[in-house]
Order: sequence, then C-alpha cells, then structure tokens
Amino acid sequence: MDITFKNVSYIYQANSPFAHKAIDDLSFHIPSGSFVAVIGHTGSGKSTLIQHLNGLVKPTAGEVTIGDFHLTPEQKPKNMKELRSRVGVVFQYPEHQLFEETVEKDIAFGPENFGVSKSEIKHRIQQITPAVGLTEELLERSPFELSGGQMRRVAIAGVLAVRPDVLVLDEPTAGLDPRGQKEMMKMFYQLHQEQGLTTILVTHSMEDAVKYADHVIILNKGTKYMEGKPEAVFTQKKALNKVQLDVPEMVQFLNQFQTKLGKEIPFDRQSIKQVAQSIQQIIKGAESS
Repeated sequence: MDITFKNVSYIYQANSPFAHKAIDDLSFHIPSGSFVAVIGHTGSGKSTLIQHLNGLVKPTAGEVTIGDFHLTPEQKPKNMKELRSRVGVVFQYPEHQLFEETVEKDIAFGPENFGVSKSEIKHRIQQITPAVGLTEELLERSPFELSGGQMRRVAIAGVLAVRPDVLVLDEPTAGLDPRGQKEMMKMFYQLHQEQGLTTILVTHSMEDAVKYADHVIILNKGTKYMEGKPEAVFTQKKALNKVQLDVPEMVQFLNQFQTKLGKEIPFDRQSIKQVAQSIQQIIKGAESS
C-alpha cells in the first residue's frame, strides 16, 4: 500500500491554552513494498506520525492517504476497521499488551476481532509461529511463562496474524540484548521480503536504518528535516550533528580512514567484508606503485 502525507499538521489540544503542534506541514510519499526508516529524537513527531497511519488521530490540516483510505481534518474513512486490519503496528514493548491465557489465544485475538474464521486463524497461526521464531509446543503455554524475547515474538505474531499490508515498527528492539536485537531485525526484514510488506521502521538506531531501509526520513521538531536514500543522508555528518544525530559507525570508520591515509572509499552501504576487500586493494595498489 502506498502512503502519502500531504502538508499534514497535527495539534494536540487545539484551541486551548495547552495547544501543542506535534507535526508541522509534513509531506512525504512511501511507495508500496518499501522499507522506510523514520528517525528523530523524542519530540520530533514520530509517535504522532504513527498514530495517523491507522487512524488513531486525523490531521489538523492536510491529508493522509493510505492505499484507498483518506484522512482529512473533516473526516476519517467510514471503514476504519478495515484500515486498521491493513496497517499493523508493533508498538514499543508490545509484550506489555499480552493478556490471554495461552499463546495461541493471544495470537488469535486480533484476527478474531476482524471476523476471520476459526479454521483460517488456525491456519495462519501454523504459518506465523515458525516465521517469528516460536515453536508449536509453546502455543498452549501461558505467554507470561515465556522469556521477554519470546513474549515479544508472541505479540508480533498477533499483529501479523491479521495479515496487514503495512507493518509499522516502533523501536521494535528496545530493551533487547545485542543478539536479540540482531535476530529481531533479521526476522522483520525477512518477513518484509517474503510477504511484500510496506514496512516503516521508527528507530533511534542508525545502524538498523542503514542496514535495512531503502529510504530514510529524518524528523526534527515536527518537521521533515532530511529525506533520501541512506547512502545519501548518512554521509551528511554536519547536517545530522545539527539535530544531535551521528553518522553510522561504518561511515565514521570510512571518514577516519580517509583522514589518516588520504584514500577515499565511498560509502555505499557495504558490509564489513566488502570494506575490508576495498582496503586490501588499496594496500596492494600502494605496494605495487
């Protein structure tokens, strides 16, 4: 599903002494099937942006278009339930939203609410469980007996069981150890590719953004500060530093390499192995000259 924000603004408690503009004249377009990273510090407007994606709020000004659904200051779509079935949101610490007696019941809760038949739900659970790294024997256990990482996977399975076209990830690896973070992001990227999802990753991690996203939007104080391909955005150190963001570690390394050795290796989202090969070629060239 394509997503378009056109001159969108949103004011909390509008027309009151406590009015606060969280988003200001925000415009961007996300093509269907993209993997987009939205980056910004607390107060940049990320959470408010997310709330527009499944109609939790409607814009104070402008228009939000998600597929065939339109949200304007005057109206929300009449079929809000369908919109929310098409846009799955994994909020921070989704495991806090678990409440059913068993893992299976918790995963089934979402699709049941959207009117999916029991036989179809069972089929979906069989497909989703291994995709999120859960085993079948866990289905009859209480989700509260599981580890934190397993509980998060159960909550994510519940979102995926609805079969959304758009998957919104709000700091999905928060609180996980480095290994858990790596496994979780790898899982999301695999799901993105296999299911052809439009994926929006809201994150503080420049490393995750540069590794997985094909487009980056940087927010600052409710406005769009920068936008573009990761290799273009993440090389602009001075611009990023102005909004208290830093370049990814790989870009820092390549900058230091150029400063110390006077040799440039252009950043193109290379792996560590690819960078090592480039350095090896430079060294060989220096030795042979």
